[in-house]
Amino acid sequence: MPAVTIRGNGPPRSPRRSVETYDDINRSRIILGFLLLICSIFIIRAFYLQIIRHDHYSKVALNYQLKEYQIPAERGVIRARNGSSTTPLVLNETKYTLFADPIYIKDASSDAKAISQIIGKDASEIEQLLKTPKTRYVVLSKKLSRDQHEAISKLDIKGVGTREETYRTYPQGELASQVLGFVNDDGKGQYGVEEFMNDTLSGKAGELKAITDAKGVPLVSNPDNVIKEPEAGRAVTLSIDMGIQKRVEEILKSGLDRAKSQKGSLMVMDPNTGKVVAMASWPTYNPDNISAVNDISALNNNNTSGAIEVGSIMKVLTTSTALDQGVVSANTAFYDAGFVEVGDSKITDTHNSEGTQTVESLLVESLNTGAVWLLRQIGKGGINERARFTWYNYMTEKFKLGSVTGIEQAGEASGLIPKPEDKGQGIDVIYANTSFGQGMMATPVQMGAAFSSVLNGGKYYKPSIIDSIRDEKGNDIKHDPVVVSEKIVGNSVTQDIINLTQKVATKNIPGIAREGYMIGGKTGTAEIAKPEGGYYKDRFNGTYMGFVGGDKPEYVIVVSAIEPKIPGYAGSQAAAPIFRDTVNMLLDNVGVNPKSH
Repeated sequence: MPAVTIRGNGPPRSPRRSVETYDDINRSRIILGFLLLICSIFIIRAFYLQIIRHDHYSKVALNYQLKEYQIPAERGVIRARNGSSTTPLVLNETKYTLFADPIYIKDASSDAKAISQIIGKDASEIEQLLKTPKTRYVVLSKKLSRDQHEAISKLDIKGVGTREETYRTYPQGELASQVLGFVNDDGKGQYGVEEFMNDTLSGKAGELKAITDAKGVPLVSNPDNVIKEPEAGRAVTLSIDMGIQKRVEEILKSGLDRAKSQKGSLMVMDPNTGKVVAMASWPTYNPDNISAVNDISALNNNNTSGAIEVGSIMKVLTTSTALDQGVVSANTAFYDAGFVEVGDSKITDTHNSEGTQTVESLLVESLNTGAVWLLRQIGKGGINERARFTWYNYMTEKFKLGSVTGIEQAGEASGLIPKPEDKGQGIDVIYANTSFGQGMMATPVQMGAAFSSVLNGGKYYKPSIIDSIRDEKGNDIKHDPVVVSEKIVGNSVTQDIINLTQKVATKNIPGIAREGYMIGGKTGTAEIAKPEGGYYKDRFNGTYMGFVGGDKPEYVIVVSAIEPKIPGYAGSQAAAPIFRDTVNMLLDNVGVNPKSH
């Protein structure tokens, strides 16, 4: 059979190969479509994140890097008068606060050990702070020195840093410590002027919202920072005179040591302005070393927080009241039986007082029976409602006892004046006791302000220890004396009390009189009350309230000596010598103006 030749344009196609090529094309298209889908998803997601949810995620990212810092305001300095100039009692010192952001801490144990070696704090305590959950800021330590700050910086621990801050320093040590108070680790004033005037002294803190780098260090130059500048605290100048203050503290300590007394106070006030020029309290402390204080009572200013039963210095105010009421004169005489009965009680003196007495002798001899007699004259013949309410009005409304004076000291005590209403509690006996300074309580500053109102012609000045306060422009604005009320007593009463108390001081303190000067005052010895009621018969507090001046009283002096352990009356043996030494110091060193004629 002949061969058959089949011709064509090329080799014959294989049907299988054609199918494979078609599948490759489809696969490529699917992959391309898948890739396009993925790209679309990313694009849509990016659009969603960057456009639609931009604000939200920007805030999240910013919050991760954004930290809020408080910029402490510089606290106002406190100065005291020093002759014609002023001297700082309180300054600010630069120290460093060590802080951490726990979110950056990778090895808390190792970091804590390294930090501990520099700051001397327990490593386990630091480690716990570094592990504090749900916070971006923890304080590890405060008041670090510059050397410690530099050593911490060299550690280069991610998330750990220091912040420069100012802290209080008291360059005069213990001088006027209770008057000043101190500032705690949180920057708040405690006790004294620091607490009472905390808002004025502390200023207003600023705010810093800072973007941080990878180590958590603020990038202060970042334009996204929001800064509110702090407002510095106001500087304060006290009416305290440093020279007088130093001597007063020495006199008080020496006098209390002689009297074997563990606690007391001494205050010097200008009766014509209400300004305190010196205020000492014992025991004392150093505000720069609060951790060394074992007895918290040392932080108190006994002149303002130490309310006690004041004893016979109260007789000066009782006499002033009777004189002002016109029921006695400075020369009035009366018969003293040596005792006086009030209700079921019998009041006597520590020595025989029977016989004719006068207003002068009842003060010189410090007669309790004489003080009760004065109260009876106020009641027109008896201790009755008239006597009680009149005496109560003078004590509380005129002399301002029983309420705080408002002097710039934290923790001022209000004292205690019993209400005059008869509620079956033996009120007549209680009021008889108040006439000679028992059954009531007052602070030295209250008694000094009340006595001043009698000595200066009848003006009650608000006690103050502030001389000036600096305003926002840097000007020192004088803190003028504040007259709370006038006509406390009449002018004739002022002269009578000045004359009477000069005679009392001259007769009770040998050698106290000085040619060309007026010096007057009165002792007080008060029984100490038992917690369960009644009084100890062998425990007493001593007080003295007096003045010194030339043509007029220039300084009022109030002394307290708590429970002295020497024989004799606490007022005359413990408090009076401190008064005498203070008067001599003022006359010899300060320059009290002598009488002009």
